[in-house]
Amino acid sequence: MSKLPIGIFDSGVGGTSIWKEIHSLLPNENTIYLADSINAPYGPKGKEAIIKLSIKNTEYLLSKNCKLIVVACNTATTNAIDYLRKTYNVPFIGIEPAIKPAALQTKTNAIGILATKGTLSSTLFSKTSGLFASNINVVEQVGEGIVELIESGKLHSEEMRTLLKLYLQPMLDAHIDYLVLGCTHYPYLMPLLIDLLPSHVKIIDSGEAVARQTKAVLEKHNLLNTQTLNIKNGFFTNGNPEVMQSLLDGKYQVDYLDF
Repeated sequence: MSKLPIGIFDSGVGGTSIWKEIHSLLPNENTIYLADSINAPYGPKGKEAIIKLSIKNTEYLLSKNCKLIVVACNTATTNAIDYLRKTYNVPFIGIEPAIKPAALQTKTNAIGILATKGTLSSTLFSKTSGLFASNINVVEQVGEGIVELIESGKLHSEEMRTLLKLYLQPMLDAHIDYLVLGCTHYPYLMPLLIDLLPSHVKIIDSGEAVARQTKAVLEKHNLLNTQTLNIKNGFFTNGNPEVMQSLLDGKYQVDYLDF
């Protein structure tokens, strides 16, 4: 069982930011990454459609004998992970915005959250926000158009820079000192965000925490792979493989898969 792969899916290429953290912490693990780019972003689709897409992705990964599945998509986690956990007999790891550390550490009592509509309007987000951020100013911003630009290979475009300036301004006006990234595509914006934000604003994403949780769950179920030979990392997308290949720095082959 321990040699079986970890399955990871996202609405597109963004979850590769999560894959990098998992691979860094658990280099011996075999992985299969599935990017449902043709349906990205999941955010505006509504709960029922998001659950159906998550089922499709999960069943493909289970057909490849994945021992654990990481839902590397904030929107799919907040809308579908409860259903997936009740329906399938493998451990699932989800992603949610790191509101808690930002809310506990803010000095200005103001934090910004950049996320998709599907995440910000979800019950889980509302519950987490209510628990940890009820006494501070939370400036929420739907990152409309960001995922589409990343998926179409325009990460470093002037269009992206203009969009981010527009979205960050209300946060700067509110004097935030933490920016929480609520979508797995968004860590790829880090160089741009560092350039656009004052140096005292700290940026938080969930990648490291997800990798640690993945390791803990594998240990709990005695599923850690201790072998160091013939490690395989497979990447599949129903979009343009070149976009994912560039985010992986050209180090891995990405295959087109019609699913």
